[in-house]
Amino acid sequence: CNGSVTGAERSVRVIGTCSQLTVSGEALTVDAGAAAVSALTMSGDRIRVWAAAVDSVTIQGNDTALAVAGAVGRLDLSGDRATISAGGAIGSLVVRGQDSTVKADGGIGDSTVEGRGNTTG
Repeated sequence: CNGSVTGAERSVRVIGTCSQLTVSGEALTVDAGAAAVSALTMSGDRIRVWAAAVDSVTIQGNDTALAVAGAVGRLDLSGDRATISAGGAIGSLVVRGQDSTVKADGGIGDSTVEGRGNTTG
């Protein structure tokens, strides 16, 4: 899988091994729980993604959600009111925005957090 999911108000399931997965639009839900994703880009508002594991994540938008069963190598988040959870560790984290929550059961490595009301742990 090398591809993109675009549009508004729809749900998509992604399977296989994805070197790059781009999700852009509004009110999208992507189930990549059966996929291994190297690089994930989320761009837009009210985007929700579920994934098994992701090496690198870039998120730009508001009211986004990402749930990863395993680890995340690098996460770069720009936007407000995001909810991020990882079952493993997040190796590197950058947050720019307000009122976002980032949780990693395996801990968070290097982190830079800019903005008000953000919670990491």
